[in-house]
Amino acid sequence: MSLERGANLLTAQHPVSDRVLLFPVPRSVDVATGRCTVGTGPIGVELVGFDDDVDIERLAAHLGRPVAPRGSQSGLVVRIGLLPSGIKIPTTLTDAQRRSAYLLDVRADHVTIAADSLSGVYLAARTLAQLLNQYAVNEEPGIASLPCVAIVDWPEFVTRGVMLDVSRDRIPTMPEFFSIIETLASIKINHLQLYTEHTFAYAAHPAVWRGWSPITPEEVRQLDTHCRLYGIELVANQNCFGHLAHWLRMSEYAHLAETQGDWMFDVWPRSGPFSLCPTDPRSIEFVDGLLDELMPCFGSRLVNIGADETYDIAYGRSKDEVAKRGRAAVYLDFVQQICDRVKARGGRPMFWADIALHEPRCIPDIPSDLISLAWGYEPDSPFEKWVADLNKAGREVWVCPGTSSWRSITGRTGEARDNMLAAASAGAGGKSAGYLLCDWGDTGHHQQWPVTLNAIGLGAAISWGGGMEAYDSKAASLALFGDQSLSLCDGLLALGDADALLRAKAGRLSRPKQDGEFALWNQSAMFADMHNCPLDDRTEVGAVADWQSARDRLARAGGQFLPVSPLVDAELKHTLAVADFALRRAIARRAAGGLALAEKASLATDLRAIMAEHARLWALRSRPGGLDHSLSFYQKVLDQLAV
Repeated sequence: MSLERGANLLTAQHPVSDRVLLFPVPRSVDVATGRCTVGTGPIGVELVGFDDDVDIERLAAHLGRPVAPRGSQSGLVVRIGLLPSGIKIPTTLTDAQRRSAYLLDVRADHVTIAADSLSGVYLAARTLAQLLNQYAVNEEPGIASLPCVAIVDWPEFVTRGVMLDVSRDRIPTMPEFFSIIETLASIKINHLQLYTEHTFAYAAHPAVWRGWSPITPEEVRQLDTHCRLYGIELVANQNCFGHLAHWLRMSEYAHLAETQGDWMFDVWPRSGPFSLCPTDPRSIEFVDGLLDELMPCFGSRLVNIGADETYDIAYGRSKDEVAKRGRAAVYLDFVQQICDRVKARGGRPMFWADIALHEPRCIPDIPSDLISLAWGYEPDSPFEKWVADLNKAGREVWVCPGTSSWRSITGRTGEARDNMLAAASAGAGGKSAGYLLCDWGDTGHHQQWPVTLNAIGLGAAISWGGGMEAYDSKAASLALFGDQSLSLCDGLLALGDADALLRAKAGRLSRPKQDGEFALWNQSAMFADMHNCPLDDRTEVGAVADWQSARDRLARAGGQFLPVSPLVDAELKHTLAVADFALRRAIARRAAGGLALAEKASLATDLRAIMAEHARLWALRSRPGGLDHSLSFYQKVLDQLAV
């Protein structure tokens, strides 16, 4: 029989669920009668008309089991060949999509993997690994009893990437990095970037990263090797223009800043350095030195040079040049200089394209071989327009939605889902060469890993299938967390909408000078109220009943969680505690007469416990550098509660 995505399938010996659980959900699953018993020995490999060299070590990494040539093993035999002509693959697929297509055919006495390239072979191996995991016989380690099944699948986006912020305080330990890489590979992510401002250990700039537990060149090489083994391209990502305040506040680098004075970050007043001065020749010499040290650590040619949100340009030393030539021209001239340095070292640059996209007349002036990363993190981000404008200009574009985990505590499920879907819709059909899901760490990187990983799973499914058809929360729970109850992702999705009704109208928590009710961007209401608003500020935003309703929804969502593992359980408990604290504070400060002294003391006691647990959990996944800075955001809230 034929299975549509997510349809039910009854199996006689299933130890976890009554249906096949694959993630992302494949496009076609046909189940036959019979079982395939897999023993404890290495999996044997036989090439049948497949000419490419299959890397045995890499195949074993994808399968999660030892692999050997046929004849030197005693377990399952996997035959690898080319896609047969009878397989229904749409003629509308791009060549790259077809190279990633595969057939996985599990029969009683062997398994067939058919694909036209190694990419398809390794993707099929990933699917087989999920079957081996799901159908493991609990009482007999290493034994699995698989259903006989034929699966045909291919991705909507050939490049499915994740970007993790390792500059905003939280840098994973090496064991955690390796675990993250393996988890991403298991859900068919094949591209990874680690966003860097000041947390790479540049030999020439020790003062910048001292105390931050930076990633060293040797560690990058180890990560690059691990990524390649698991089929992931690790790409250098160093902001080379803006977001360099940490550097430019230091006396050694202050002379490179555009300004040390006042400027506007969109609608928010700012003061102090942020971007390099694009008209100072010493700025490009500085970038040259960074690229000299960074690029040799990566096997990939791609380099993300950043260059986003350079709002301070024209507020300082480039003001006269901007008056003569225009802000876009001055901006793109410096971007071109950075690109030239990347290309001189054999790389291909990519950049955050927001500044160019907000001035569409300058899109044709974007360097022709520069990949434009069109990013936006709200459901109404105009991906369709951005992709169309860049396609019209003949520029390669990737769509870049966000996890919405940062500045949220619990995530923002509705916004994340709709934002990811909008990006996929705009880039589908080959209009976008890649799909890069961004996870940031603004304001202390307080979100716990299960919240982030749940959103990454949602994005992985959408980038694979092009829509929600490839998402199954039960399959995600098993694939991402090993959750035998299959309920964790449903609980996390509900948790991420605890304050959704408030988010739809509490925009003044972020933009206080704007009148009326409007949606809150890039943060949850509970987070914005806690971190943006002193105790007596904007208490009119959101009725007390709405805040209480959010707290009730939080409690209901938290009540769904069943034990998964000691660490994940502790992280979820902590997430609930932080969110409940934020909502209690929001309710209490809106009470008639303001916050009572007794309630202040009670909240302060709870926040101290939260800070201690934040530090304890931090050490289990992250390096110590950055923890004090992360805690400083909680300290500001605690200081307001002083009695």
